[in-house]
Amino acid sequence: MITARPIELLAPAKDLHCGIEAVRHGADAVYIGAPKFSARAAAGNSVGDIQALCDYAHLYDVRIYVALNTILKDDELKDAERMIRQLYDAGADALIIQDMGITRLDLPPIPLHASTQTDNCTPEKVEFLYHAGFTQIVLARELSINQIQLISERVPGVTLEAFIHGALCVSYSGRCYLSAALSGRSANRGECAQYCRLPYTWVDREGQTIADNKHLLSLKDLNRSDDLETLMQAGISSFKIEGRLKDVSYVKNVTAYYRKKLDGIFEKNPVFYRSSTGRSSFTFEPYPEKSFNRGFTSFFLHGRDADITSFETPKSLGEPIGVVKELKGNSFTIAGLKSVHNGDGLVFFNARGALEGFRVNRTEANRIFPQKMPALKPKMQLYRNYDQHFEDLLAKPSAERKIGVTIEWGIYPDGFTLTMTDETDAHIVVARSFMKEPARKPQDENIRNQLGKLGNTPFEVADMVIDTTKNYFIPSSLLNEMRREAVEKLIAVRRMRYRYRYVKKNPCKENRYFPLQKLDYTANVSNRMAEEFYKKHGVTEIEPAFETVSRNDVPLMYTKHCLRYSMGWCPVHHKKKSPYKEPFYLRYKNRQLRLEFDCKKCRMLVWNTE
Repeated sequence: MITARPIELLAPAKDLHCGIEAVRHGADAVYIGAPKFSARAAAGNSVGDIQALCDYAHLYDVRIYVALNTILKDDELKDAERMIRQLYDAGADALIIQDMGITRLDLPPIPLHASTQTDNCTPEKVEFLYHAGFTQIVLARELSINQIQLISERVPGVTLEAFIHGALCVSYSGRCYLSAALSGRSANRGECAQYCRLPYTWVDREGQTIADNKHLLSLKDLNRSDDLETLMQAGISSFKIEGRLKDVSYVKNVTAYYRKKLDGIFEKNPVFYRSSTGRSSFTFEPYPEKSFNRGFTSFFLHGRDADITSFETPKSLGEPIGVVKELKGNSFTIAGLKSVHNGDGLVFFNARGALEGFRVNRTEANRIFPQKMPALKPKMQLYRNYDQHFEDLLAKPSAERKIGVTIEWGIYPDGFTLTMTDETDAHIVVARSFMKEPARKPQDENIRNQLGKLGNTPFEVADMVIDTTKNYFIPSSLLNEMRREAVEKLIAVRRMRYRYRYVKKNPCKENRYFPLQKLDYTANVSNRMAEEFYKKHGVTEIEPAFETVSRNDVPLMYTKHCLRYSMGWCPVHHKKKSPYKEPFYLRYKNRQLRLEFDCKKCRMLVWNTE
């Protein structure tokens, strides 16, 4: 039986500006990087900016989660502890963490969320983390609907979070060491160099080329917009959009898109409802294909799918707009239904198979005049990865978020009253002593006009009730003064009524055993506090994190993406053998990586050969 519960749309923010726009465009929660120790080192934010975002978001009951999800060194723990206290004092609603050492620090009563970097793939792992004190757990992107359902049934008390949109890590999050090994830039330290997006040449044991200069570890982007209700029914309560390095137009467009999708589901199925207040209205129609994307996939949500890869390019394709129809001098025509605008950016795959782009200088109907004529051919597929008209719309104020209020104008013996009640039943009353004089003409229209002027406030009129038993003269100045005071008081009341979620200090039970007794380097244990955490929970052997020791005897990547499967050579699914001789290798410049296929666990491993 599905119980009624709030649903959270969780949007990314690389900075304060993006965070505010995420709230305006309908987010129920926003996640943003801490000043340090965030898994996107390039997207850190000051405590002051995070406090400003909390102040703005909390007015709409939107929660702010701070990502502090790198692994830490021993000498960084005290710094992290101080910073967490500052973030708590700034109003942060939760911390997203990977390092279990943080749980043993002297923490304020702030909720902890288990990052996807903690490799949350099994019911046993999620159940342990829940009992260890984590209130929200980000599930691995690789899980299927059935696997999510099993976790939800096993751990009914925890809030489950799932990614629904954005870039995909080809490796299980937190279990990729490719960047650390090849460049010294650790993904688990927030410095991923994205070696997965590079072009590789795939060869077999004898050096025979299987694929040349292809992005063989690059995946399409996630889009689960058609699966939202299915995910809710499976137990997901928080829907996460990837993108803490994305620009503000991406945040606006994608957040608005999922806001509309979720609201449509809530209208049909009221057992689910939004977790924040206020309604967003938009000046544009959101369309995810118009923001950065490499093509879309639902990944493994409905089982293994061959169409998850982006072998041709790691760059943004945008939206398909048609095919080249006719070439004529310095122009061409398109066979397609979508209009093209001056300034648009179009791309295509050239004769070498590389993605090539150009800008549109001007258009005449379906005839396009580029700034410089590219080497197009008839029937070539064209994509638009920059829509000038759409970006112009997003560059302007493109959304408003308003909280509905009921306004009641009343009369009392010494004057007048104004009562303002919002959609959460928070209310205030403003009373003014005023000498009553009969009015020469009806006052209703002016009362409605003056009290309804809420344009620059967080509120909008949902209903207005006016006491018409006596037609007294009421000056506009009095109405405006009372309205302004009512707005200020209701904002203050909403801030006081905001409900923080506090947790008990160190709620973890020491007798709750971790599902494994032995941990290898993929547990990412990099400090004594993390080691102590696992030992307290029955772990007897702990390997140090990859980043803390120099080693070349372990896989650098664990991925559910499988090149043999992509080629139709899977011995399990396709019942076919490869025509090439294993082991296989991926080569990039002077680097060579060896592939290993673990069919029992349905995954591919990548090793360094140096």
